[in-house]
Amino acid sequence: MIDIYLQQVIKKATVKLGLDIDQDTIVIETSKDSQHGDYATNIAMQLARPLRKNPREVASLLIETMDKSAFDKVEVAGPGFINFFLKPETLSKYVATIFKEGSDFGKGAPKGKQVNIEFVSANPTGKLHLGHARGAAVGDSLARLFIKSGYDVVREFYVNDAGVQINNLGASLYVRYLNLFGIDKEIPEDGYHSADLIAIAKSLKTKVGDKYVKESEAAFDYFKLAGTNKFLDIIKEDLHNFDVTFDVYTFETKVKAGNVIPELLEKLEPYTYLEEGATFLKTSDFGDDKDRVIVKSNGEHTYFLPDIAYHLDKLKRGSSLLIDVLGADHHGYIGRMKAALQMFGYPEDSLEVQIIQMVRIIQDGQELKMSKRTGNAITLEELCEEIGVDAARYFFIAKSASTHFDFDLDLALEQSSANPVYYAQYAHARLSSVLARGAKYKIDKTGKGLVEPAELNLIKQLIAYPSAISDATMTREPYKIANYIQRLASLVHTFYTEARILDESNVALTSARLGLSKAAQIVLKDALTLLGVSAPETM
Repeated sequence: MIDIYLQQVIKKATVKLGLDIDQDTIVIETSKDSQHGDYATNIAMQLARPLRKNPREVASLLIETMDKSAFDKVEVAGPGFINFFLKPETLSKYVATIFKEGSDFGKGAPKGKQVNIEFVSANPTGKLHLGHARGAAVGDSLARLFIKSGYDVVREFYVNDAGVQINNLGASLYVRYLNLFGIDKEIPEDGYHSADLIAIAKSLKTKVGDKYVKESEAAFDYFKLAGTNKFLDIIKEDLHNFDVTFDVYTFETKVKAGNVIPELLEKLEPYTYLEEGATFLKTSDFGDDKDRVIVKSNGEHTYFLPDIAYHLDKLKRGSSLLIDVLGADHHGYIGRMKAALQMFGYPEDSLEVQIIQMVRIIQDGQELKMSKRTGNAITLEELCEEIGVDAARYFFIAKSASTHFDFDLDLALEQSSANPVYYAQYAHARLSSVLARGAKYKIDKTGKGLVEPAELNLIKQLIAYPSAISDATMTREPYKIANYIQRLASLVHTFYTEARILDESNVALTSARLGLSKAAQIVLKDALTLLGVSAPETM
């Protein structure tokens, strides 16, 4: 938006100087101090060497040749920065753009590319815990950002419905079922002791009676499948309540079905070797830190094989970029999977992995490790019951996912400016309130007449929204939108406090300020939506 306009102005000036530079390489920064203008660039320092001139001299030449009609002044600063002081009308005209585009303001042009984002993918052996919750919030917001930026997005959940953990779940649930008939049997050593299993066992007893009291392979298979399906239903319900939905659920058993794995092994054969009876894949040839076992010496396949098959399937379904949002214990996973995909001709950057670091719940200044209600690990369901979905999502996203996060429960419940989600939502409620109270006035959608610092600073933040979206998407960092929201909310509160928005003695200014209020409401609501957070009209 304004940065693109400034890039164009500078580009034209460089052409007049006989230079051919890529417009996208011209860096525009928002000035932190209004005494240094509204925006600045260091382009003169970049051009000093090719022009064989002092950076300040280059800056002066650029200023002399550029179109300055949109500026109050343009000046050289420091070692060669160019500071731009925009005319108020240059800024205020962007209010009309926001009205014209509405909720599409900041939306990128269609890219014609599909991005597959796999996240959560929790084992269906229990309820979602805090690590899953953070991954859900981050993954879903990342998907929303890519959609806003013009990409086609597939949200995917990989269901690990095979392997040792599922066997342990089935065995544990079967024991709980048998216990209901007075049969004294213990949960396996590596089994699950969740109270949820008792409730599930009771519902299954009601459904099938004593049909499976006599132990058999069929009985074990039944409880394995029943337990998996029930916990998957619970997970889906918790995610739905957390405003997270998926386009695709892919089951590990389906990935491994038929001849998929044997055929994959055959295709990988040129990249394998035998050592001590095990089959190794030469992933180190493609940047991994060591080669990986894909078939153990006893003939059993490692989990790496179906994972390769799964990722190849995602790419074959039309996605040009795969993003896996994974827990903190998956660092070693990245190199091996990138290597495997390169063996099939896919570029290294066709797969990205976002690591979600651990979460601690803090209450009364102390870490809360267990639920006070159940004595077990705190679940997503319990957290949302305690503080609400909006606070949970916002807090999970507000910090970089690559850093460990202390979730302050007391702060999340606080109704004050110290609570970032309350602060942001209150800004939206204030805008909604003044618009409702000013309903008798016509809204001026042009931005004309807005010249006060509180107004212009708010407009500058509004027109920074497209760049904020682009930056957050390209860096895969949704927390940057939370940062943007805090800056925007602060300027909304300042505008609300300092500007007399409803002034019967000046109807034209009232209409203009209501127009700015509506523009701010549009952007703030859309930004909150990118985080999956509601924008209440009253609080």
